Amino acid sequence: MGNQDIAADPLNKIWKFFTSVRLTVVLLLTLAVTSIIGTLIPQNEAPQAYLKAFGPFLYRFFDLLGFLDLYHSWWFQTLMLLLALNILVCSIDRLSATWRIIFPKRPKFNLARFRRLERKEEFTPNGSGEQLQTRYQTVVSDNFRYCRVEQTDSGYTVLGEKGRWTRIGVYVVHLSVICMLVGGVIGTRFGFEGFLSLAPGEASRQIQLHNRNQMLQLDFAIRCDDFKVSFYPNGAPEEFRSSLSIIEQDKVVKSQDIIVNDPLQYKGIRIFQSSYGPLPPRPQDVRMPNELTLVFTSKTTGMIYQKKAAIGQRIKIPENMGTFSVDEFKSSYDFRGQDLGATIVGTLHQNGGADVEVVLPVKFPSFDKMGPIFNQNRKDDVHISVSGIKAQPAEQRYYTGLQVSRDPGVWVVYTGFILIIIGCYITFFMSHRQVCVDVIESGPNCRVVVSGTANKNKLGNERKIKMLAQTLSEEKFGT
Repeated sequence: MGNQDIAADPLNKIWKFFTSVRLTVVLLLTLAVTSIIGTLIPQNEAPQAYLKAFGPFLYRFFDLLGFLDLYHSWWFQTLMLLLALNILVCSIDRLSATWRIIFPKRPKFNLARFRRLERKEEFTPNGSGEQLQTRYQTVVSDNFRYCRVEQTDSGYTVLGEKGRWTRIGVYVVHLSVICMLVGGVIGTRFGFEGFLSLAPGEASRQIQLHNRNQMLQLDFAIRCDDFKVSFYPNGAPEEFRSSLSIIEQDKVVKSQDIIVNDPLQYKGIRIFQSSYGPLPPRPQDVRMPNELTLVFTSKTTGMIYQKKAAIGQRIKIPENMGTFSVDEFKSSYDFRGQDLGATIVGTLHQNGGADVEVVLPVKFPSFDKMGPIFNQNRKDDVHISVSGIKAQPAEQRYYTGLQVSRDPGVWVVYTGFILIIIGCYITFFMSHRQVCVDVIESGPNCRVVVSGTANKNKLGNERKIKMLAQTLSEEKFGT
């Protein structure tokens, strides 16, 4: 027997440790203080930002303690699980006493306690106590779930009770807190949150994980079929909308337009519209210029001449150096494996010489000086360049920024939210009430004393006792 006591003693100490209110206070204060640290220190920033703000030593120190990703650190989640365990053990430890109140075979009524109450309602009805017993019992049973009559040394009492189950309200609140804590830990440990940027027409299976320099491969591809953004007159974005398709095994299994706060959901993964940004124009998006400014430099005199021209136009070069035809505009031009960008291609009609092709890259105004080197038929008497180009701007294209996340603990957290609303309503707005209608017989007449108790809302219970007494009295109830 002694060995059993010794073996049970450590378990008893562990149980008492987790039923301690002091442990609850310590855990709550620790979580509050560490949450303040998580607010003061920016979370999930790039290492360069931390190095610049704190220096190498503090950066390594904060990273070692998990302060840079506080809410995903193992010790913060351990604190939350300890708090959940503490609440659970405390609830179990106190539930046995509450259980005996909620589910008794025969509820207990302490008549002496009712008679000692200061707040009571008394009246003297017409008729004998025996005549009123059935009617009083009917009224009490209509207002209370449980009702019975007991004989006393001076007459009888009609006892009523309801709301015993409301004592579990506090345990519902405890359960809700446990659900939210456990759901949060499940979400951070087994869920993920990442980002993905897609241009219209692009698809990807990989997302960049938030707070981690890692890529996550999805089981399906996300394709952006179209992206549209509208603006207010002041230039602020009014709405941005992405048309997305989910592709699995080379088949589109789901398509949906998403906007902010209206995500696409597939296999427990939610895809939110998060942001957008401008895309550089594609070569096919560059518009044909409607006006060019050409510069002709005479090598003989050094004079510089500017001429306005358009595609397809032929202009005369001063100093009798021939004419120049503007043949075409190319948004890109490949020259020996290099892209020269936007380029004007024309034909130089030389006086007394052959016609030669001239390439004029907009970004390289001195390019034509090498013309005689590349073409032996080219005279070295004039150099041509483009100093200005006017064209309608290309339509601005945007990419869509998507937030991709999965939180397997979200339904546990939602359950906790629902339970806390239910538990708070039960705890603050409902009560366990008992009533005693004490009929004291004295000869042919009797005196009735109505009293009651409630575990909450004492003032409200007093008003209800007064209303019940009025109902039972001769003026309301009749003979």
